[in-house]
Amino acid sequence: MSLDFVFGLPADDRGNTGVVAFVCRLSKMVHFAPVRDTVTGDEVARLFMDCVFRHHGLPETIVSDRDPRFTAAFWQTLFRLLGTRLSMSTADHPQTDGQTERVNRVLEDTLRSICAEMPRSWADRLPMVEFALNNAVHASTGFTPFYLNGLRHPQ
Repeated sequence: MSLDFVFGLPADDRGNTGVVAFVCRLSKMVHFAPVRDTVTGDEVARLFMDCVFRHHGLPETIVSDRDPRFTAAFWQTLFRLLGTRLSMSTADHPQTDGQTERVNRVLEDTLRSICAEMPRSWADRLPMVEFALNNAVHASTGFTPFYLNGLRHPQ
C-alpha cells in the first residue's frame, strides 16, 4: 500500500482542499478521501482504517513520502501495534513511490477538470473518479484493480 496527498484544490462546501490517495501496490486499486490542508496524522489514520482496512485488512508494508503526517510518532506507534511495517521513501526522491505519484497526476488532472465546472462540489465526485480508476485496465497488470481484488468486474 502506498499513500500520498494532492492539495491545491478549491475549497469545497466542507472546507476540503485536498485528497489523500491510498494505492494498492499489487492490484493498483485506489481509494480516495477528501481532506483539509490541515489534516493530521490521526485523521489520516482514521481515514486509512475506514477507506482501506475495512475492505482489505492490513497491508504488510506502507510506502509514503516523508510528509510529517506520516513520520509522526503516532504512525510509528500505530503500525508497531498493528504489526505493519512503515517504509519511508527517500527524501526528495518521489520516484521511489512512483506508483502513487502517477495516480496523483491522473487524479489532479481529473479533479482540475471537475473543479472548472463545479469548484465547490468536487469532493462529491470523488467516488466516481475512484470507481473509474479502479475499473480501468492497468498497463502493468493487464487487469482492472476491481478484477484483481475480487476476480469480477462491477456491474
